[in-house]
Amino acid sequence: MKMPFRSYIWQCFAILTCMLSPALSAQQASEEQLAFFEKRIRPVLVEHCYQCHSRNAAAKEKLRGGLYLDSRQGILKGGESGAAAIVGKPAESLLISALKFESLEMPPAGKLTADVIADFEKWIADGMADPRDGQIAADRKIDINAGREFWAYQPLSQPAIPTVAGVQPGTPIDAFIIHKLQEQGMKQVGQADRSVIARRLYYDLVGLPPSIDQIESFVKDTRPDAYEQLVDRLLSSPAFGERWGRHWLDVVRYAESITLRGLLYREAWRFRDAVISSFNADVPFNVMARQQVSGDLMEAASREQREMNLLLTGFLSMGNNNLEDQDKAKLRMDVVDEQLETIGRAFLAQTIGCARCHDHKFDPIPTKDYYALAGILRSTESVVNANVGRWVELDMPLPEAEQKQLDAVNAQIAALKQEITKLQGSGGDNAPIAVDALEGIVVDDLDAKLVGAWTKSTSSKNFVGANYQHDGAAGKGEKSAEFTPPEPLEGEYEVRFAVAHGGNRAPKVNVTVWSADGESTTEVNQQKKPPILGRFVSLGKHRFTANTDAKVTVSTANTTQHVIIDAVQFLPVDLKGSPTKVVTDEDAKERAAALKVAQATLKKLEAERPSKIRYMTVSEQKEIGDTQVHIRGNAHNLGESVSRGFLQVVSHEDSPAIDDTQSGRRQLGDWLVSSQNPLAPRVYANRIWHWLIGTGIVRTVDNFGTTGELPSHPELLDYLASRFVENGWSTKQLVREIVLSSTYQLSSNFNENYSELDPENRLLSSMNRRRIDAESLLDTLLVTSGSIDNRLGGSLIPAGITTDYDFPHDSRRRAVYWPVFRNSLPDLFVVFDFANPSMVVGRRDVSSTAPQSLFLMNNDWVIQQSQQMADKWLAQHELDVQSRTEAVVYTILGRKPRSSEQQLIMQYVVAAGDDKMEQQRRWTQVIQTLFSSVDFRYIY
Repeated sequence: MKMPFRSYIWQCFAILTCMLSPALSAQQASEEQLAFFEKRIRPVLVEHCYQCHSRNAAAKEKLRGGLYLDSRQGILKGGESGAAAIVGKPAESLLISALKFESLEMPPAGKLTADVIADFEKWIADGMADPRDGQIAADRKIDINAGREFWAYQPLSQPAIPTVAGVQPGTPIDAFIIHKLQEQGMKQVGQADRSVIARRLYYDLVGLPPSIDQIESFVKDTRPDAYEQLVDRLLSSPAFGERWGRHWLDVVRYAESITLRGLLYREAWRFRDAVISSFNADVPFNVMARQQVSGDLMEAASREQREMNLLLTGFLSMGNNNLEDQDKAKLRMDVVDEQLETIGRAFLAQTIGCARCHDHKFDPIPTKDYYALAGILRSTESVVNANVGRWVELDMPLPEAEQKQLDAVNAQIAALKQEITKLQGSGGDNAPIAVDALEGIVVDDLDAKLVGAWTKSTSSKNFVGANYQHDGAAGKGEKSAEFTPPEPLEGEYEVRFAVAHGGNRAPKVNVTVWSADGESTTEVNQQKKPPILGRFVSLGKHRFTANTDAKVTVSTANTTQHVIIDAVQFLPVDLKGSPTKVVTDEDAKERAAALKVAQATLKKLEAERPSKIRYMTVSEQKEIGDTQVHIRGNAHNLGESVSRGFLQVVSHEDSPAIDDTQSGRRQLGDWLVSSQNPLAPRVYANRIWHWLIGTGIVRTVDNFGTTGELPSHPELLDYLASRFVENGWSTKQLVREIVLSSTYQLSSNFNENYSELDPENRLLSSMNRRRIDAESLLDTLLVTSGSIDNRLGGSLIPAGITTDYDFPHDSRRRAVYWPVFRNSLPDLFVVFDFANPSMVVGRRDVSSTAPQSLFLMNNDWVIQQSQQMADKWLAQHELDVQSRTEAVVYTILGRKPRSSEQQLIMQYVVAAGDDKMEQQRRWTQVIQTLFSSVDFRYIY
């Protein structure tokens, strides 16, 4: 019996996967895990545990239980009660049960909050990343001048282009690479095939696969500048901004929701689209950086530039903060901390957040520097305080003439709405009526003083204002309402009580009027339709004086059914006109006609009204000033005040001065990209190199501090950074220079003779083999199936969606436009290592696992795309089996099929005979298997 094609090809590709996948190294803590420890774990241990469980405590003879919590080894070894933690098993760890007060009760001063305990559970579950060595901490004073000697803080150099022996480098980049190789007695492999280079270039520059025609056109183009022209075409494609904008969205932790309650950032997509537009327009990166930090404070030469400035300031708003935290001082500082950590890693590759509780343990960043920066962001409003805080959203400002036009239209609309409300409310129509549509003084239920729990409702429509309220037919005698006019009354008034009547209402409700003549109680039947306007019951005429406390009270005592409260009207008896006039049929007809005209006019005005863009942003605080050091990061334990400023290690005499009347955010943006700050151009040039080559010159792309890796080619990095600045901070120019190098065009066939000299290919004797990312994979499936929707921009979140939980991710748009929800990412994103949208991610994890192949073979959405691709090629009846096989393989893998592959596929699909359904099924399986292959998932 012959093995089915799908099973056979799966075994082949499984073998290839094992051959091509890099071996896993011993588990190492990621930068993100270490940052989590420094921000969430170490400060708690220092504040609550070290006094009794550390080497310092032992030195002072204060150690308790033989337990050391100042090192990972100490925690694992444990004390008299056994190991304090078991890696990966928080539920079995004594430390967690003690924190929860389930066994031992630690710390003795009181139980820690649930979110802190959850942090410890996550830390243990994720492997207990911990850089501590458990030695007694010596007092360490940061020496800023000594810190400046570290390579990352040195001024940019202008390195000489090295000479190389026996070879003519194509570009200065190649000279730096070849020179380093020759120092080790190594050389580069040859160039990749032109079809391989084309596929590599398309994915790197636009994130999409080239078509067969595009590959063939380039392969056959013999002009000397054919490659250069292809590069320029791709750089000018709108897809470039989509691809490279997505890279930057990883870095700025872009998301469209927060973890808390799955609340949606409905306007975040405008920031995303602004980023994409900026990359397509090649906006200088130093301008983009300033726009994101302080765009709302920048001058603008045009309306378009002003809008981009404002939209990009949304960068500061998208942190994943606990807006439900009732400790508002702590919340305010947590927001600032998140912003500082993001700014530090994104633009400077510095872990600034590690200096919140103490001087940075490794880098020359004292706590005072942290709070100098924190003062700037504390002078910025990012969250509007409430029970559940809200981020800041504003309307995009319009030019003065347009704003006047909009104000005039809004005034017309408001007047029409008031007229419509009056027309709907007169004559007893079953429709709400606005408070301001009624005469006299009206006190709404929302302004009443309530005792007990009342429930708002709009079920019955004959109410006043926004709603009415009921007592739920519960708590009888314990609930009451008091309606008091906003100002003292003088004279005689008719007092009316509004009732949204109904069959389940109480028939005898005591309503009492307090006036100059004393108190007067009326028994109101709330089941009966009120006689005045279908809403009001008269409580009689009453005299009031300025010295009298005028009020109306409603009691639920002695009732069993629902008691309703809505509004109370105080109507002067000498008011002209008769508000209780009986409406005739003729009146009703005239009113209906007038209502129809008013509603039509309103609809037309609202359709023609100029729309305003709503956007996420921040704003300047009303109170601007310096902040105090928060001792051990505690917002309620304040130390000395620190003047607002910047990191001393990369600051000089000409750093921007901060005026007392300004937050300093504009100056922060200027300082980040100033000519005196070497970090920003180095960090960004290194990011571009990483995105194109597959690894950074500094592999820890988000950490240029002393715990990060050293650059493999420091002179090349400074050359790239200097060229970047010289070319006006142009992303496209630097991308162009790198992809035009011979190094970028190398074959990915690694010379095994160099496996000991350079096992990780850090010296780049060959090109790195890279797996395509989640977005490119999704986009490729849409492109090859013929179902992609290439429209630019916009939101994919439907109007009715209120949270991000269980969102049905499904679209034909490019992946960059799919909602990035922190609680529910698309399955494909999760399986293929999408960036964590809650933190800066300059370098994604890249895994190559069997579940990825299984996902591509079994996921319903992937199967659907495979079926559509099968239908597309089967519909081309002019193709024979051989031509169709070649076209399918070429489309998916970017190369022609090998003879063995072609023979196997043809043998399998021909067996379907003339059965159309079987042909479709077999071709679908072929396509799915190709999608599951290593050759599809990797760029060579």
